[in-house]
Amino acid sequence: MNYKKLGNTDLKVSTICLGTMTWGEQNDEKDAFEQMDYAVDQGVNFFDTAELYAVPMKAETRGKTSKFIGEWFLKTKKRNKVILADKVAGASGMDWLRPNGEKTSLNKKQIEFACNRSLKDLKTDYIDLYQVHWTDRPSGTFSGKLEYEHKTTKNFVSIEETLDALNNLVKVGKVKHIGISNETPWGTSQYLKLAEQKKIARIVSIQNAYNFLNRGFEVGLSEIALREKVGLLAYSPLASGYLSGKYRNNAMPKNSRMDLFYDFWPRYRTLNSEKAIEEYWNLAKKFNLNLAQLAIKFCEIKPFITSVIIGATKMEQLKINIESVNVNLKEEVLKEINDIHIKYPNPCP
Repeated sequence: MNYKKLGNTDLKVSTICLGTMTWGEQNDEKDAFEQMDYAVDQGVNFFDTAELYAVPMKAETRGKTSKFIGEWFLKTKKRNKVILADKVAGASGMDWLRPNGEKTSLNKKQIEFACNRSLKDLKTDYIDLYQVHWTDRPSGTFSGKLEYEHKTTKNFVSIEETLDALNNLVKVGKVKHIGISNETPWGTSQYLKLAEQKKIARIVSIQNAYNFLNRGFEVGLSEIALREKVGLLAYSPLASGYLSGKYRNNAMPKNSRMDLFYDFWPRYRTLNSEKAIEEYWNLAKKFNLNLAQLAIKFCEIKPFITSVIIGATKMEQLKINIESVNVNLKEEVLKEINDIHIKYPNPCP
């Protein structure tokens, strides 16, 4: 396993982070325990979860993922072996996620509630990295657009209020470090500026999508990540499984994510996505590489990336994904990856 420092902290996290969002929906507790056992045995010391998991989000499965992790901590006594990342939901219409039907928001009251509930679910008294899951203000993150959605609204919590609330959690010891997710260059800069001005907790990471089909992070955010030591925790490195090749030629494996929840994940079905995927598939075949490992390794070696968040519903998938750390990508391979990207730039933003 390889390791990198998390932002400007002294923590060294594995460059492969175990994503958990399918636990409680596609995976039961036994599956989750098996995945955690194997990942830790392979040197993975970084887990990522969120208050609203499992996904797709619904009231019946909220918190199941975190509870599985908590039970594993209780059984194995390995809490101190894991750097645990959690996330608090931004603005949404999910009125079942908060008490009394209150819609989610990144204000002090809700952040404190979410953190306290997560601590209980996770059976721990601290969270190593607590992240804002998405912005409170309007954003184009999940809409399949590279451009920020320039909507005028006054109904969102300021970044300053959110940062103050996160800082309070750090001050009382419930959270060690803080991060952001699904953020823009402007939003990231605001968190950094306010932390410096107020001499309070500073973000150490940003969790955004990054893969062959969506390299938008490279424009603007990559420089901030490097210069400010706010490394990317890259989610969706396999583009919801499309970059494993399993959906090629209109294939639909039974009980796969797209088979079960096709309408929930439209992000990687666009005009040129299938063409781009086919070119990456042929590239992997040309160099005798597994496409999933090629896609993950490409992310891992990027200097602005701290860790790549992988997820799997089957142990075979998990083993393939973790084994990607041992893949060596030659300059010729990297050149051809960039040639394909020039031909099909960001088909799935």
